[in-house]
Amino acid sequence: MVTITHADVRAAAARISGHTRPVTLTPVDPGAFGAAVQGWLALESMQHTGSFKARGAFNFVRSHVERDAMPEAGVVIASGGNAGLACAWAAARHGVPAAVFIPETAPAVKVAKLRDLGADVRQVGSEYAEALEASQKYAAESGALESHAYDHPLIAAGAGTLMEEIVAALPGLDTVVVAVGGGGLFAGVAASALEHGVRVVAVEPEGSCALHAAVAAGEVVDVPVHSVAADSLGARRASRTALEWALQDGVRSVLVPDEAIVAARRTLWDHRRLAVEHGSATALAALTSGAHRPAPGERVAVVVCGANTDPSDLVRAS
Repeated sequence: MVTITHADVRAAAARISGHTRPVTLTPVDPGAFGAAVQGWLALESMQHTGSFKARGAFNFVRSHVERDAMPEAGVVIASGGNAGLACAWAAARHGVPAAVFIPETAPAVKVAKLRDLGADVRQVGSEYAEALEASQKYAAESGALESHAYDHPLIAAGAGTLMEEIVAALPGLDTVVVAVGGGGLFAGVAASALEHGVRVVAVEPEGSCALHAAVAAGEVVDVPVHSVAADSLGARRASRTALEWALQDGVRSVLVPDEAIVAARRTLWDHRRLAVEHGSATALAALTSGAHRPAPGERVAVVVCGANTDPSDLVRAS
């Protein structure tokens, strides 16, 4: 897979302009990330379909439609849920059929939303990798165009448009903190952020750390997946593109325990009434747990990337 560039991100920004929602930025309370730290939450959880994935999916589908490269069978994708929702949404916007393969363990809220979007939903296996294998077989048999949850230049470049909006709104930003699953969002964000002189902190759960393991090994490797955030950050293997960007100066990879993720998710609910996925709270967990300690005066943006969750467990018993 060819590494994406900042030019790819800018091209994606032009292609999706007017079709996706501009990111909402909100400042956090002074001291929330540590003494004298200025911070913002980038609420991409308010994006179409409830996650940043809409950006890459629209870029992918629109690019193929523009080039008359979309087959009659439409598009197929394997997903933990969010990428499938985005693909189904983007396909529907273009009048294209979409088949979505997801694990049997996918949250019911995501399954219901997929069906509401008109997708042909196929639930296979207990992990993303099993759904991916089934989707590849379907593509070979049907002729449908294979999309990918994260490992495609158009998907990653579309995700990176989020960072273009952040740096335009927050001149002088020092650091962006972003959760990592397979690495599509991270790769796109890094391609944009490093071009603008913004450091990147890539955050993964300790039990689902494909990128961190790849950095340690110097090559992409398979890892076991066991985390409360596995439904959205449960890739067994990071993309090579993500690894290439993770090895650049200005990037730091950190891990957080599940307990910190659960606590960060609770914090977003208790203090902002934001009901988000565990995967979405993973970036904030790097700060609340101390996995990343910003320097005094450091200007930090934390990407809150998805909100497709059942919020019933956030409501405390009275």
